[in-house]
Amino acid sequence: GEEPAAPAVASAAADEPVAVPEVFVAAAPEAPPAAESAAESDRRKLRLADDVDPLLLPVFLEEADDLMREINAQLRAWSEPGAGSAPRDSLKRLLHTFKGSARMAGAMGLGEVVHAIEARFASAREAPAAEFIDELYASLDRCAALIERLRAGPEPAAVPESEAVPEAQPVAAMAETEGAQLLRVRAELVDRFVNDAGEISISRLRIEAEMRQLRSSLRDLTDNVIRLRGQLRELEIQTESTTQAQLHDTEARGEEFDPLELDRYTRAQELTRMIAESVNDVATVQQSLLRHLDAAESTLNVQGRLNRDMQQGLMSVRMVPFASIADRLHRIVRQTAKELGKPASLAIRGGQVELDRGVLDRMVGSFEHLLRNAVSHGIEDTARRRSGAKPAIGEIELTVGQAGSELAIELADDGGGLDYERIRARAIEAGLLPAGAPAGRDALAQLIFRPGFSTATEVSAISGRGVGMDVVRDAVQSLGGRIEVSSEPGAGTRFRIHLPMTLAVMQSLLVRAAERTYAIPSAMIEQVMEIKAGALASVREQGSVEWLDNRYPYHYLPCLLGDPAAPVPERTYHCLLLARAGTQRIAVEVDSLRGNQEIVVKKTAPQLARILGITGATVLGDGEIALILNPVALVGRAADVPLDADAQRRPAASADMRPSVMVVDDSLTVRKITGRLLEREGYRVLTARDGVDALDQMATEVPDVILADIEMPRMDGFALARNMRASHRLRR
Repeated sequence: GEEPAAPAVASAAADEPVAVPEVFVAAAPEAPPAAESAAESDRRKLRLADDVDPLLLPVFLEEADDLMREINAQLRAWSEPGAGSAPRDSLKRLLHTFKGSARMAGAMGLGEVVHAIEARFASAREAPAAEFIDELYASLDRCAALIERLRAGPEPAAVPESEAVPEAQPVAAMAETEGAQLLRVRAELVDRFVNDAGEISISRLRIEAEMRQLRSSLRDLTDNVIRLRGQLRELEIQTESTTQAQLHDTEARGEEFDPLELDRYTRAQELTRMIAESVNDVATVQQSLLRHLDAAESTLNVQGRLNRDMQQGLMSVRMVPFASIADRLHRIVRQTAKELGKPASLAIRGGQVELDRGVLDRMVGSFEHLLRNAVSHGIEDTARRRSGAKPAIGEIELTVGQAGSELAIELADDGGGLDYERIRARAIEAGLLPAGAPAGRDALAQLIFRPGFSTATEVSAISGRGVGMDVVRDAVQSLGGRIEVSSEPGAGTRFRIHLPMTLAVMQSLLVRAAERTYAIPSAMIEQVMEIKAGALASVREQGSVEWLDNRYPYHYLPCLLGDPAAPVPERTYHCLLLARAGTQRIAVEVDSLRGNQEIVVKKTAPQLARILGITGATVLGDGEIALILNPVALVGRAADVPLDADAQRRPAASADMRPSVMVVDDSLTVRKITGRLLEREGYRVLTARDGVDALDQMATEVPDVILADIEMPRMDGFALARNMRASHRLRR
């Protein structure tokens, strides 16, 4: 009959022959005899053809990534002097597992390549030669390419047989890997759970806000009950005094007391006692409400702790070790060094540090570009290194660590360092620097982050197009991080990158500007200042503020957001934030601060995602949506907008500048009704329950008019007026 058709699902690796490195040919068994029957040849071809199982392929690809990472790590360990036989034995076990898994998934071509590598290890010495290690790396790179093609999708084709490949031995079952059992979960499912946990946190914040409002209302109720009891006692005393006075007057006149009059006074006393009982009942209900509120807050605190634990647990699922991309980075250095003919090695320190997979995925391309640059621009050729008394092999070190809630990454090489004179000449040629203008090394080093800037004398497939370092900087800043560079001619270049550990949750400072709330990552803020209006006027005139010998150019946040004519409200005190990203520093004025808070980061719509300086959004406890800003990145965006310097000195004509009235009264009803009437007439209303509360509020804002009651607890209206007259700031 006809030969069965090839399976519909075939390996993507079948496009081209599976080439086995020559080093493995010598170790392979003899080729089958020439008299091999046609049937045996057909069976062997069928055996080598891929028959990928679509159900097992995703599982195998996940396992293959882990196995390749472990194999590369063990190969690096084996290549170290004095490594012994332990890494070699681990490699044999891992390769056997890899081969069995590939064949179980139907990736026969990949399985044959791994089998050839495994066969070569049977005769490997305990201390391998450098050439042998290089050939193994080349074969593993081939395996990685085949895995990527399997992941890309099926492209049916036949796989020609290689005579150097030995006949495979049957594998009874997929080999079991050592270590803890793992459960593979789709990344989008974990992201959805993290998002749901964030929604729970937002709901809890809303409940906490309602609880605070309820407690405030209960405090007002307590004050009213206390005042009502005092008034009731005074009423009882007055009623009793009136009754006794009437009796004395009647006796003095020698008249008899009218029984009807006595009944009337007795009824008044009875009503007074009934009111007292009602007040006691209200006090009992109020105490009960307080107890239930305390219990509810305690339960809410427990729920908040459990929610944080759950959120941290889900976040730990998203965390991956930096070493998960170590093989990829080693391969980049190895391939670039081979193409350029520059021997170079990469050492990764702190690879066990974990970070959010989202951060790692968005930065892996930047790390690759920095490593290519280190080999291409940093590491010298062998002759120059020998003349400079340097080791023949260039050394690149990537150090990963944790600094608080940030990831600190340092990439250093021992190459020739930045050529500052060439950078200066290129900057003058491009019009970035006036001829003869003084520029320090730090300023020159920052020019490498300019778009299109390159000092390469020729364009290659690896570098020289001027595209890359600006993309690296933008990628870092889009994550709310910062990048710094330092270099010593002849001694190498060092990049320092600071990134957030996670993108799902962050600590941020909530600020108000132009009647909206914004969130700024706390990691970017170096200092928060509260300065008087006179000092701020001086800062605006100078255009910057000095702090710890550093200069911070001044900006008003609404202007950075695209409104150059945004008026600055007139206040007694103004809030100034000193922010930093890398070597860039700015001072940002905001209208007010709402405090520091842990926020859940939400992705923005595509329309906002393209705007530089907006890194995300969050939902606050009151339901308001706040954009997460990178003010340093906003400066670059606002540079294209012509600023109106006089606009920042104009007083605001918005609702914020309406006449303000503070109502000071111990009666909640009076405060509510009076405030409502004043707001209806166009005033901005502040309320205080007594003189002490009024003075506390006036420490931050002084109203235009004060309506104060005379008799109030803690501090009455007269004492409030005396304290205001005694204050130089409040005296008008």
